[in-house]
Amino acid sequence: MPLPADSKRLRMGRYSQKGQIYLVTSITHHRQPFFSDWVTGRLLVNHFRKAQQEGWANTLAWVVMPDHFHWLLELEKKDLPALVLAVKSRAARDINTHLGRSGQLWQRGFHDRAIRKEEDLLSAGRYIITNPIRAGLVNRVHDYPLWDAKWI
Repeated sequence: MPLPADSKRLRMGRYSQKGQIYLVTSITHHRQPFFSDWVTGRLLVNHFRKAQQEGWANTLAWVVMPDHFHWLLELEKKDLPALVLAVKSRAARDINTHLGRSGQLWQRGFHDRAIRKEEDLLSAGRYIITNPIRAGLVNRVHDYPLWDAKWI
């Protein structure tokens, strides 16, 4: 399947650096709400944790929404595209097995933004954990089960 015309723009100028903090976002294929179920969402979270255990990244915050995730991380030993590919492919295998399905789980590519200032880090963390409120899923952050942040 050919890549969408704008997918190359997502990769242009992408540079990953060890020790850099990134906000990564990835969307499910056709925005299917695979993560509406808490158990399915936790399968993805397990892969964020596995990446940390394997020394690929230090997770600062994350939220798993019904059709996408936001992950704030400090890159450790892998380049960012390799890290995201590994997490998405491993998670897709587990999630597809859990759901009794096969096929594409994720849209190709991902969006990332390097966080360069302390103020931006706090802003990115707040953006992540309040995403369920902005989406109208809950009224309070603590009512949503699929998020975590180190400083909260």
